[in-house]
Amino acid sequence: MSDLLDLAIVIPTFNEKGNVPVLVAKLDQALAGIHWEAIFVDDDSPDGTADAVRELARIDRRVRVIQRIGRRGLATACIEGMCATAAPAVAVIDGDLQHDETILPQMLAALHGDAALDIVIGSRFVEGGGTGEWDRDRVAKSALATKLSQRVLNVGLSDPMSGFFMIRTAVLRGVAPKLAGIGFKILLDIMAAGERPLRFAELPYVFRTRSVGESKLDHVVALEYLIALYDRKFGKVVPVRFAMFSAIGVIGVGIHMGVLSLLYLGLGAAFLAGQIVATVAAMTFNYFLNNALTYRDRRLKGWRQMLDGWVSFCLVCSVGAVANVGVAAFLYDFQHGAWALSALAGVLVGAVWNYALSSRFVWGRY
Repeated sequence: MSDLLDLAIVIPTFNEKGNVPVLVAKLDQALAGIHWEAIFVDDDSPDGTADAVRELARIDRRVRVIQRIGRRGLATACIEGMCATAAPAVAVIDGDLQHDETILPQMLAALHGDAALDIVIGSRFVEGGGTGEWDRDRVAKSALATKLSQRVLNVGLSDPMSGFFMIRTAVLRGVAPKLAGIGFKILLDIMAAGERPLRFAELPYVFRTRSVGESKLDHVVALEYLIALYDRKFGKVVPVRFAMFSAIGVIGVGIHMGVLSLLYLGLGAAFLAGQIVATVAAMTFNYFLNNALTYRDRRLKGWRQMLDGWVSFCLVCSVGAVANVGVAAFLYDFQHGAWALSALAGVLVGAVWNYALSSRFVWGRY
């Protein structure tokens, strides 16, 4: 067997401590005769996943870990891991044992056998593949997400939602600077980022049932998937983070009007008092929703960070409100009563101001 490194397997993890030795043992069995390394990329799991990998790495030099502090995200974890190897081919496989590691040699053989191939994808939806014990609800959601992905990519993939694939490392490094790193479906990002369509092959596998560990599928992750689709379709026109920030701002206007109506019309409070309370309520709502969604990768945690962030956000938005009113008033006078256009211009200036300063002084300090 050659001493040259043939293959790297990148495993993004979060709370997968119990799966680490099992997965490495499965890789050892599946990849007999292949010179490989396993790179676990752990988002600082509280269950000690990174330490479990280190213990194993002391006795197995094929295993190493990248422990990420202060940042989360499956897509970005995959990117960091794939860029950290010298192997000519790199595979991504989940740490939850749901992907079939036994087809990794077939994937590598496909890349070796066809120089024109860029990527080989494990598919649940070609003949011989399957979704295992999924219930109807999950099958329906996956089918919908797959159809949306296929519309964005338009490359004929049967399973664009797959998180199990192998790519030539040189190809990955070529597209890496263009990857958005949003959400949990890195394949979608890779396939859409290249200047030319990537040449692919699909191999069937049956999705397994998770035994231990923590599922990464939640409502926020599903939203991130939609955000990733938006970014690929419209991100060059309106950046996805600004679009989210603005959308939450629109919802905040509804919160403001609802609270004001309740206090002023429903409870008979003074208008000024109601306006102040409604303003604080809307800014607080916007702050927490932006922290959870728009800036999820920079999310503030702990009461001290959250309080500091809230105060900073309110100050930024207060200055933004002054800029909004000032610009609108100036344009109104300049354009002799064109109130609608003046108001919209003021709103836009205020939104850009709030977004720029929030990114820097609220979610950019930690």
